[in-house]
Amino acid sequence: MPYLLHIDSSSLGTDSVSRQVAESFRDSWRGPVIHRDLGAAPVPHLTAAGIASRSADKAARTPEQAAAAAIQDELIEEFLGASTYLFTVPMYNYSIPSVFKAWLDQIMVVGATMALPDGPPAAGRPALVISARGGGYGPGTPNHGMDHVVPTLETVLAHPQTLGLDVSVLTPELTLAPVVPYMSELIPLHEASLADSHEQARKLAEAFQTAS
Repeated sequence: MPYLLHIDSSSLGTDSVSRQVAESFRDSWRGPVIHRDLGAAPVPHLTAAGIASRSADKAARTPEQAAAAAIQDELIEEFLGASTYLFTVPMYNYSIPSVFKAWLDQIMVVGATMALPDGPPAAGRPALVISARGGGYGPGTPNHGMDHVVPTLETVLAHPQTLGLDVSVLTPELTLAPVVPYMSELIPLHEASLADSHEQARKLAEAFQTAS
């Protein structure tokens, strides 16, 4: 049975704003869910053995290549079995958490998830990226142009030459406003951004299910 695949990459547990907004999506989702928490149980980084295993004959793989291939096969099967995706990817130092990059490197394999003659097998499937960030990165802000999370993920997840997913993005902003004194005047903007993200997460859960 098709399921929602929720890939979580925050290190903060229940204190994570990205996770909290993801829970609003999950609370409105009706159906099976597979939740992989990379913050609690990261997957290995891609190794030389993992890369070599992709082109090596199965019978000729070294023990290291076979072990690396088994990890990739498990993650790819899990990815391809989903009908919908929820990615919890907070901004860490202007970019994505390393654990999420490690997961991407394991599942992005030519001939399996990308670069097939008829396009990526998951092309067009709906996906939501939730990426909380401590500041504001929209036009007119001092940090505009320094967001290397959303542009990267829109390329990696959505481009037809990569995974080809139909990606929506929510970015609850200014999460540091309640804890950093000099940002306190931005608390109302943070609260508005957070409330809107929760509302949109619930709406997208309903919309994804209606479309499926």
